[in-house]
Amino acid sequence: MRLPTRLSQRRLSSNKGDFGHIFIIAGSSRFSGAAILCGLAALRSGAGLVTLGIPKSINSAVIKAKPPEIMTLPLPETKDGSLSGNACKKITDYLKKADVAVIGPGLTQDKPTQALIRKLVSRAHKPMVIDADGLNALSGHLSLLTGRKGLKRDTLILTPHPGEMARLSGKTIKEVQKDRKGAAKGFAERYRVVLALKGHKTVVSDYSGNLYINKTGNPGMATAGSGDVLTGIIAAFLGQGLGAFEAVKFAAYLHGAAADMAAKEKTQISLIASDIIDKIPVAIKVSN
Repeated sequence: MRLPTRLSQRRLSSNKGDFGHIFIIAGSSRFSGAAILCGLAALRSGAGLVTLGIPKSINSAVIKAKPPEIMTLPLPETKDGSLSGNACKKITDYLKKADVAVIGPGLTQDKPTQALIRKLVSRAHKPMVIDADGLNALSGHLSLLTGRKGLKRDTLILTPHPGEMARLSGKTIKEVQKDRKGAAKGFAERYRVVLALKGHKTVVSDYSGNLYINKTGNPGMATAGSGDVLTGIIAAFLGQGLGAFEAVKFAAYLHGAAADMAAKEKTQISLIASDIIDKIPVAIKVSN
């Protein structure tokens, strides 16, 4: 699959502002790596700027571990080291500078953090990718998806794995897996979102009837952080001007293609998420 011209060719007069500022609201004292993986994947996929909105207590550790190109915004936290409700104003103020919001990687299911996520989903008027604990916060609160105002509906992207999809839809995992296309399509249409149902042959659906079944990827991707990488790629493509369905479709393809290349070198059993990021440039090169 060839990547769109918008991604593969850049004007000589381009500057970093042309390719999107991605604000990733992520991480906690236990899961700082999720934010870093997501941010690095976004940069490797062409994002012009990436900022991690993270709990203030992990800021120093993240600065030491992250690439120097990624910025951080330390935020108020709970006593357990996850984002607190007091972070809401600082996040919403910073979002005015950003082009795309990512919410979820490593945020935890702490009650104050989950309440913060719901508040941000309902109030943040930016294109948004919701993953991981961002999805968990929406379970039982799906009216938030249809209640957002001020945005075209196709600027809201959800990326559940089968377990998260089951919680969101009220189905069992077995029911979701038995009809993956139907589960993705039905949810996307009902809540007017773009949805990527992850797993073997990731299903991408929007509410207009568009459907894509991805054929790249391998079982080695069943490893910690792989989903964070996909989320970063999606956000980067969205920030570079692709429509939401296209951004998710091409991200799923590239994510799997990079993982296939990494598995040939590392083997499926030894594959880790950062190996996928390392192969993103090669996957982009052969897709141009």
